[in-house]
Amino acid sequence: MTAELVRGQNHTLPQTRLEIRISAGAPVVAGATLGDEHGRVAGVEWVAHPGSPQLHGLEVSRQAAADHRLAVDLDALPDGVHRVTVLLALPLAAGGPTRFGAVASPFVAVTALDGAEIATFTLTGLDSESAVAALELYRRQGAWKVRAVGQGYAGGLAAMLADQGVDRAAELAGTIQEAVARGLARSVAPPPPRTPEGDRVRHAPAPAPAPGNGQPPVPPPAPATPPQPEPLAEPAAPGGPINYAHPRRQPTAPPPPPPAAPPARPGQPAQPVAGDATGWSMDERLYNQVWGMFEDLARAVAAYRSAVDFAESRMDQELERTLSDPRSRIGGAGDRAREEARAKRDELTDRARESLDRDLAQLAAESAVVEPALPAPYAGWDNPVWHGYRVPMEIPMALRIGDLHLPERADLRIPLLVRLPLERGMWIDSGRTASEAAALTGTDQLRRLAMETAVLHAARLLAVYPPNEFTVHVIDPAGSAAGALAPLVRSGVLPAPPAAGAQGVSSVLAHLTRRVDLVQMAIRAGAADSLPPDLDPAEQLLIVNDFPHGFDDRAVTQLRYLADEGPSVGVHLMMVADREEASEYGPVLDPLWRSLLRVTPVADDHLADPWVGHAWTYEPPRTPPGSAVLDQVLERVAHARRTGHR
Repeated sequence: MTAELVRGQNHTLPQTRLEIRISAGAPVVAGATLGDEHGRVAGVEWVAHPGSPQLHGLEVSRQAAADHRLAVDLDALPDGVHRVTVLLALPLAAGGPTRFGAVASPFVAVTALDGAEIATFTLTGLDSESAVAALELYRRQGAWKVRAVGQGYAGGLAAMLADQGVDRAAELAGTIQEAVARGLARSVAPPPPRTPEGDRVRHAPAPAPAPGNGQPPVPPPAPATPPQPEPLAEPAAPGGPINYAHPRRQPTAPPPPPPAAPPARPGQPAQPVAGDATGWSMDERLYNQVWGMFEDLARAVAAYRSAVDFAESRMDQELERTLSDPRSRIGGAGDRAREEARAKRDELTDRARESLDRDLAQLAAESAVVEPALPAPYAGWDNPVWHGYRVPMEIPMALRIGDLHLPERADLRIPLLVRLPLERGMWIDSGRTASEAAALTGTDQLRRLAMETAVLHAARLLAVYPPNEFTVHVIDPAGSAAGALAPLVRSGVLPAPPAAGAQGVSSVLAHLTRRVDLVQMAIRAGAADSLPPDLDPAEQLLIVNDFPHGFDDRAVTQLRYLADEGPSVGVHLMMVADREEASEYGPVLDPLWRSLLRVTPVADDHLADPWVGHAWTYEPPRTPPGSAVLDQVLERVAHARRTGHR
């Protein structure tokens, strides 16, 4: 029976291998400290946090997230450890909550490895605190217990660590927040939180086989919590509920219900249908449906991996018990015990795989229905929708910038959609990464592919905006990207040729910096209608190739300024660069890299989802071999810009 603890209450732990599951209403940092019998922490090496997630007997999450699973093996802790304190803190990032009173109360559960809850604690009553000691596992007279703590700290992570006796607490807190910022920079931004009326319609899964012989069931996915915006990931506007009240549409009634799915055959799951999420338009329904598929796949794989880990851990425990008895080491008893333990492991793993395969099959069927129904902004370049492309009259809800997949089923691709207007630039990494695809690609080819990827992203942005509402500038200091830029140049969609040389770099940066300054001043003065007549009111994108070649210190400072201040007034960066080549600038450029969403010109597993933190393989966009779709789309965009007609 689960013990529901209140602050200060304790409960005896029946086993020593545990999981601590955390659910919060916003991304939080989860960590743990190892203390002596007085709760004192001997040093920074006794703190598990995203920058140093593993200690003996303890592993914590590597990034801030709304859901966490911490693994604890109390028997494997160092001998001097008598207390494990679980810590939660809010990330220090622009746009995120700064106190726990502004988010839903965190929920913490101590569970067995099969997911069975032992004790739970809801951290209520928090207000100005930005860090909290949630609970502690402590040893008393040879037995381990859990105590609900709920001690908050308005002074944040540094104050909480100092209270436990950690030397250089402020320095360690800064190190932790730096690691969190790096993790958030690679995290895909979640969609806006869905209201109960906006929840996705979930297809009923096929029933799982009932567990038999007292064996534990396959652990289910962690309970879904409404996703919240990552502080460094996506625009503030999409971070809240969707605002339907805009000049061209005044809603007077709730959004229409999604289309009904065809009736299912007896014993079979419902047939998928495109647009099975609520929204004011089919585009909005499809957007919510794609994100629902993304979350479903993340949680289904998390459940499978958790079940496999449980099966392996159970086998290890059984083998350990068997081999600890000297009698089992004589004759064939030990061999039989090993075979039985492995057979149980294989049975549990097979059942978990069967459950995953059912989920994957349902998601694959849904993807097969949804992909052909996607509008141009969400569709791949191979989708026939581009053959009937017309320049739109309104900005779409989102934009596809590639695909994501997991190794459990690499052919099941989830479109990676980002909200519009952009409020985070992109960094297309032209350097050599650790991926297999990058290892098989030459340095020069990587740089060419990176620039071609930038052109495809820019072309899509131009294609989904109304005429003359999106402008692209290009800096190519050495002129090395002429071939990749040819589609943009020959179509006439660029307002000026790509800037080359130091003078060209300086001119473009000065022009965009002036635009940012003027728009900011006009907004502050409440005089947005008094901007100079020569100022282009369209959204601006600056593509920078081969950075930092051709950039002096002043140009680098201007670039950082555009990255920090530009998105709020419609100026966005798309960097094509190898970070190693800019290493001479040292940490001064770290904020620049973190402010941009890093993507790659070849497949690479560097992006994380906002729910469970899987490493997803990102696949960049590509046009079909021999296809003229890119030139055709850009020609129509250029024609609309010249004539004002679609």
